[in-house]
This record gives sequence, C-alpha cells and structure tokens, in this order.
Amino acid sequence: MKQKKICMLGAFAVGKTSLVARYVQGRYSEKYLTTVGVKIDRKDVTVDGETTRLVIWDIQGEDDEQAIKPSYIDSAHACLLVVDGTRPETLAVARRLKSWAEAHLGEIPMVMLLNKSDLTSDWRLRDEDLQGPNRPGCRVIQSSAKTGDGVDDAFAVLVEKLVEAR
Repeated sequence: MKQKKICMLGAFAVGKTSLVARYVQGRYSEKYLTTVGVKIDRKDVTVDGETTRLVIWDIQGEDDEQAIKPSYIDSAHACLLVVDGTRPETLAVARRLKSWAEAHLGEIPMVMLLNKSDLTSDWRLRDEDLQGPNRPGCRVIQSSAKTGDGVDDAFAVLVEKLVEAR
C-alpha cells in the first residue's frame, strides 16, 4: 500500500484540527483544542481499485511568535492551506505558508480551504481578496468543518492530483 503525506497548514484557530476530525472520523466538536507540534491521523482511500494511505499531519498554527518547523513538512506530497473566512489576516498567513512550503518542497498539489462557510454572514474575507495578483495559485474550496461542506471535496481534489502524479 502506498502512503502519501498531506500537511495541514494555516494560522492558529482556523479549523485545521476540526477539518481533519471531520474527514477522518466524520465528527465535529465545538470544543477548541490547540495543536501543540503536530498530530498525525491516517485514512485509507481507494481510487481505481488501488488503496492509498493518507497520512495527515495536522500542524500547529503559525503566527508572529511561532513558526512551523521545516521538519514537519519534510517529504510531504500535498498540502491543505486553511483560511478562516471570519479573519482575513489568516489569508496572508496561508499565502506566506504556501510560498514557504513551495521553497522547501518544490511544486506539490495544494488546495486552499476557505473554512467556516457556515458563518458566511460573519465573513470579512472578500472575493476581491482572492482575485488578480492576489490569486492563491491553487484551487480554492469553501468548507465548513461543522457541517462537512467542502471537506471531502478538498481531500478528493488532492487525492486525484496525487493519483495523477503516480
């Protein structure tokens, strides 16, 4: 069985842990849990009769005081960049992490999740924040760990790209 490492990257409290729990275990909790370092989960997926084990690295959030250790993303095959739609400053963190990951890993599949789509009435992220020269350079999917919207789609896009790269 092949294994593929997927890293969850983003600022603190954007919903990385909740997205992983929704995808791997099909559950959501209102309780906030801060990730210290990294938490690793696994999920087996089958595409065209071939099973691949996704090893999902839920990496602590990054901010001005705390940077992600490069060793956490070593050997990653893909990344999910997570942005909190209610906090536009998290888009800048995701963009910075995208550039940082590309510098360390080269060109790998990436998807940007605009998370917390269940709270769009509270969103402060505007469409124009993702247009023109600010385009993220990867597929953008709206998601909600709470409702599950877009979560499976985001991982499916990454898996499809990983299968194509075999």
